[in-house]
Order: sequence, then C-alpha cells, then structure tokens
Amino acid sequence: MLTIHNPSSPDPDEAAALALGALGFILSDDRRAQRFLDLTGLDADGLRTTLGEAATHRAIIEFLCAHEPDLVGAAQSLGVSPEALRRAGQPDFLE
Repeated sequence: MLTIHNPSSPDPDEAAALALGALGFILSDDRRAQRFLDLTGLDADGLRTTLGEAATHRAIIEFLCAHEPDLVGAAQSLGVSPEALRRAGQPDFLE
C-alpha cells in the first residue's frame, strides 16, 4: 500500500502537542474549562489521568471544533491556523 504524506498535516507528536496546547487555552477561562469538563464527562482527576491518551487529545480538538470562536481563539493563541487544529484532531494523527 502506498501512503502519501501531506506535509501540511501534523505528525502524531505535533498533533498531540497542539492538543495539549489547546487544552491550555481551554483551561485559561473558567467557564470554557467547565463547559469542556461537562461536555466530555471528565473531571479534573480524570483529565490528569488521561492527559497522555489520544482519545483525550481528540476530545480536546473536537470540543474546539464544535464552537468556532473557541477554535479560532485557540488557533490564534497557538500561532496556527484553525484548519491545522482541525487536522490535528483527525484519527490518522492522534493514535
């Protein structure tokens, strides 16, 4: 099988780093942080426990993608495009 790598797509380590950076953005606002916890069903301990897991990284990106102002804000905070964050949440990159 031939795999074509898109150089504009993050590798798994970059995708995980973007997700963790995005989590910092989420947690920088109490209301947004609480909304994230409420929607994901995580609590602070659960978040700490699963912080290194791809499923948590995907949940972070999906949370941002579900609310465009947060996606744009996180992207600006991280110095990347909103599309780069969207791509980082794709299962191919977060495994």
